[in-house]
Amino acid sequence: MNAATKMQIPEDQRIRLNKFLADAGIASRRKADELIARGVVKVNGRVVTELGTKVHPGDLVTVEGKPVSPYKHLTYVVLNKPKDYITTTRDEYGRKTVLDLVPIKTRIYPVGRLDRNTTGVLLLTNDGEMAARLTHPRYGVEREYIVGLDKPLAPHHAQSIARGVDLDGETTGPAEVIVSPSDERQVCIILREGKNREVRRLFEHFGYEVLKLHRRRYGTITVQGLARGQYRHLTRQEVLSLRRLVGL
Repeated sequence: MNAATKMQIPEDQRIRLNKFLADAGIASRRKADELIARGVVKVNGRVVTELGTKVHPGDLVTVEGKPVSPYKHLTYVVLNKPKDYITTTRDEYGRKTVLDLVPIKTRIYPVGRLDRNTTGVLLLTNDGEMAARLTHPRYGVEREYIVGLDKPLAPHHAQSIARGVDLDGETTGPAEVIVSPSDERQVCIILREGKNREVRRLFEHFGYEVLKLHRRRYGTITVQGLARGQYRHLTRQEVLSLRRLVGL
């Protein structure tokens, strides 16, 4: 797993090596600890003997020289995220997380983040490589948002956002900005990078309050037909479409 990939997977997604091996069907956690202690387990080419070592889903783990797939099956889910859910696997303050809405046995994690008050398309998977590429700016995967503002968006502000804006010393990438002809407070914006809270920060930079933020599309995936809080597994064609987008 390269450094760029590892940066895209949150630290809270690391799991204990013995659980990684158990999830892959190699052995029970106790037996996995015995394999680790014997020195037959490597992580990214390095022998690991310390019990309690944690790994990322995308790390290369081998047992006696044989690569271990981190999961028996790769799982891909799209959730129509409602408000008031945190986009993480767990929350130290006991707040509701998006995984509370996806009660499946397979361990999956969110692809990127949506803040607590943002709704719409949220992908979840255990495919570490795909998740890393989908969130990396290099691949330019489109995210389409519907934004409700507190006042009409001025044309010159729309043009500035489309060209790119300096936010905290970093310039945002070009975006598509479409203002509704029937209500200039309603805006569609398409981004190709995933900076933290980028949509809200863009409009707040020009003095607008974002009253509503809904992600309508991530790459080729939408939540059409899903009520708020519902999820579904991606079809094979949808998975292949995402893989093509990121060169897999």
